Amino acid sequence: MSETEYKAVRGLIRGLALINGLNRFDGGASTAQLAEQSGLHRTTVRRLLETLQAEGYVRRSESDDSYRLTLKVRELCEGFRDEQWISAIGAPLLGQLLQQVAWPTDLCTLDGDAMVIRETTHRFSRLSFHRSMVGRRLPLLMTATGRAYFAFCPQAEREELIELMISRDDGQSALAADRRFVERLIEHTRSKGYGENNAHWGEERKIAAIAIPVMHEARVMGCLNLVYIAKAMPVEEAARRFLPAMHEVVGNIQTGLIGD
Repeated sequence: MSETEYKAVRGLIRGLALINGLNRFDGGASTAQLAEQSGLHRTTVRRLLETLQAEGYVRRSESDDSYRLTLKVRELCEGFRDEQWISAIGAPLLGQLLQQVAWPTDLCTLDGDAMVIRETTHRFSRLSFHRSMVGRRLPLLMTATGRAYFAFCPQAEREELIELMISRDDGQSALAADRRFVERLIEHTRSKGYGENNAHWGEERKIAAIAIPVMHEARVMGCLNLVYIAKAMPVEEAARRFLPAMHEVVGNIQTGLIGD
């Protein structure tokens, strides 16, 4: 069957063009702006935007009637890049890190309103208390890696995450709706330079963790965390002892991403 046997789907082409167009606007764009940019009629643009909104890829601001991309757009490329850098760059460095810190470490990426462990040294660490960790979900506001991601991601993305968590109506939704808690969490995490969890997560009351973001082009690609028994040491001591080695690994990952 030849590649030209079927006609191109014009509506799909136009929808993808609008997604690309919205990606170039900082803070959203109006129907008129997108029509001018794309060369499409306003009515066509509005119809395409409403379709994309119904599918969850864009949202409309009630205050100024502008449109902006949602986090769901990231699902279109999650399997392509976010997984690739972990296996190609991050995994070997975790093995080296284990020799320095002994405690288990994880590389995590965002998945909806939680971080997911993509690679780990739990199965190799003699100090590990869990073995099967890959795929485990870690809530954003209750864990070190979630707090590191949340505090260091761009403001627009953070607002999207807050709206998503509130809509879930689960253990995180009340915390996400508490603006004072959110602001204190961001300020505390950013001032320290790392996320922390000192037995704050109900599912793991005996553990503590510290985490730092992996950055690339102003975006948080993921987080590196270190997990230990909470009674073994205060968070500040863990940060003093292990953050230098963790920062070295993250620096090497970020260098690898630049050259990728």
